[in-house]
Amino acid sequence: MPINVPPASDEIAVSYLARLATLHDMPFDELWAQVSRPRSKGSPTRRLDGDLLATVADQSRAQLARTVVELRDPEPDWLAFRHEPQRGCRRCTARHPGGPVLQLLPHHRWVCTRHRAWIGPPDQEDHRQPDLHTLPEIVTAQHRHLRLIRRLGFAATFDAVLTGFLICAHRWNFADLAFPGDAWIEWRRRAELLIPPGTESDTFSTSRLFACTYPEAVALAELIGSLPWRRLVAAGPDGQRAFAIEIGRRLGVQDYRPAVIKDAVAHWMEQDCWRPPSPPNTDYRSLRTFGGPTFRKPSQDSDTKRRESALWFSRHRRGGDAILRHRTLNPVVVRDWSHKTEVFNVAVERTAHTYVDPRRHRTVKDLTALATTDWVRPDPISSTWLNTATEPLDWQRRTGPRPSTGGQPSPRK
Repeated sequence: MPINVPPASDEIAVSYLARLATLHDMPFDELWAQVSRPRSKGSPTRRLDGDLLATVADQSRAQLARTVVELRDPEPDWLAFRHEPQRGCRRCTARHPGGPVLQLLPHHRWVCTRHRAWIGPPDQEDHRQPDLHTLPEIVTAQHRHLRLIRRLGFAATFDAVLTGFLICAHRWNFADLAFPGDAWIEWRRRAELLIPPGTESDTFSTSRLFACTYPEAVALAELIGSLPWRRLVAAGPDGQRAFAIEIGRRLGVQDYRPAVIKDAVAHWMEQDCWRPPSPPNTDYRSLRTFGGPTFRKPSQDSDTKRRESALWFSRHRRGGDAILRHRTLNPVVVRDWSHKTEVFNVAVERTAHTYVDPRRHRTVKDLTALATTDWVRPDPISSTWLNTATEPLDWQRRTGPRPSTGGQPSPRK
């Protein structure tokens, strides 16, 4: 092609082809026909052909294998990558002309540390990326996150960070009183910088709420992902108390004690600490769109949901609900061993409760009593996995279908 344009790092093929087509003022379908072949003889379905793309784009096959996701050779650990492409750091990709660059980023990439820009999870592609120069602790959290990967591995870190977000989200929802040093105060402070009051209709995105809680989520992940800490929690009351003290210190909660309800930490200690880390729901390689002319996109009503969530947030300035209901947390909201439910809202609620079902305690007095009742598991729990696991942990491969979660709910109004 007359204009020689290389792909960006970790760019998906559709994004690269769209930029090439734009630069050469040609229809995408025409370019696609030149770089693809039928999947099989007589098949109407076409798939990307790396050799044809190298010829048409005037790029070496080796260069494409290093940069274009679908042509990576050798193939990466697909579970370590998100299954949805997204915009990476805008400043890093600014030198690539022809349109927006869509990349497949690893689960642990939340911040561009070079430019101090928040990337976050796949969310609103057209929103401006927040600058983090006034929030250096978020950049520091990304460095801690990367160190955690090296120590615990991809599987344990993926599960632990998402669980950290889940705990922070519930805490943001339930906290009414805060003491000096409480993380809840920090989340509100960061939210005022990232989503200034009165600007929610323009600046709100769930991704920015993730940014507010990211430092504490990573701090909690250092405990949640650690096998020694997991074994301590499973061993009995003394280990549970030691864990609770350290959790409270990292959340800035004085004299923290796990409660029977409205406490995601207690739920994790009871239901999850002795089980293997939850893997992603799916991966990019397994999608039917892999190597094709399209890619998985956010739902068409995503902007409507964003506006509804922005309205809710403007009234209450609590970000927990939006975080909990974002698709990013789905793997730890509904785990493979979770109680089967048809309603996603119920699954979300259960992640904050232990074996007690608060819906069976209808009176305010009963619920208040449960919320102030300490949770303790009196006896050690036996777990073959926990007894034999070693760090770094590998992905837990599923042998059957994942539990159904029902439909995604509308945001609260």
